[in-house]
Amino acid sequence: MPDPADPGGRLQPVSWPLFDGLDAQGRLAWRRGQPALRDSLLNILLTRPGERLMRPDFGAGIRDFIHQPNNETTRALLADAAQRAITRHEPRIQVDEVRALPDAQAPSQVNLSVRYRLRSSGRSERFDLSLNLGQA
Repeated sequence: MPDPADPGGRLQPVSWPLFDGLDAQGRLAWRRGQPALRDSLLNILLTRPGERLMRPDFGAGIRDFIHQPNNETTRALLADAAQRAITRHEPRIQVDEVRALPDAQAPSQVNLSVRYRLRSSGRSERFDLSLNLGQA
């Protein structure tokens, strides 16, 4: 496994490459820092509980909300599922707020926004994801 220390000697988040599998030299393209956290959050949000082998409670399962009506109840349930899963499975961050808001331009679209702080530095960050529920 590559050394997760940056030039300043502080540890950076490192993650298995989800999308860009190989680098220019044909080695695993390890993700570091903020891209590694974003991959981790995406992995948590898109994985359904029970889908990951040996970790039946892992994931938020937000794709289970597809084909549900885009109303306040659905958005509140989606935000709650996301917040609980991220809090449980990503110890490198402190979740400040998770919001699921309708998209004014697309009635079936929900915009999920996660505001968090890095535990290592206290720096605030935001992760955004759009989900098309398929119903208005």
